[in-house]
Amino acid sequence: MEKYAWKARLVEGKLEEYKRRHREIWPEMVEVLTEAGIRNYSIWIVGDEIFGYYECEKDADFAASVQKNSPVVDRWNEYMKEVMVMEMDPVTGAQPKMEQVWNFR
Repeated sequence: MEKYAWKARLVEGKLEEYKRRHREIWPEMVEVLTEAGIRNYSIWIVGDEIFGYYECEKDADFAASVQKNSPVVDRWNEYMKEVMVMEMDPVTGAQPKMEQVWNFR
């Protein structure tokens, strides 16, 4: 299973709203993530930095492609713009993939 990590920035004063939106994630968004083969997805916050991690059942390119072609993901990203700032990869249309430099098993 391929690992994928991304980062973003929280808009000042929006932590509780960010958390609320994820507690109430849309069922159709969950369906897209499932279709993309995304598993073990978690999001972490420290200060105003957001860090996301998930594992891809198929691979990261497949997961990115499903998300890029989903109108649900487009609506979710638009919905989240007022609580977070994320630079999107212009090629994949997804969060820029972070480079893994070390792993301890």
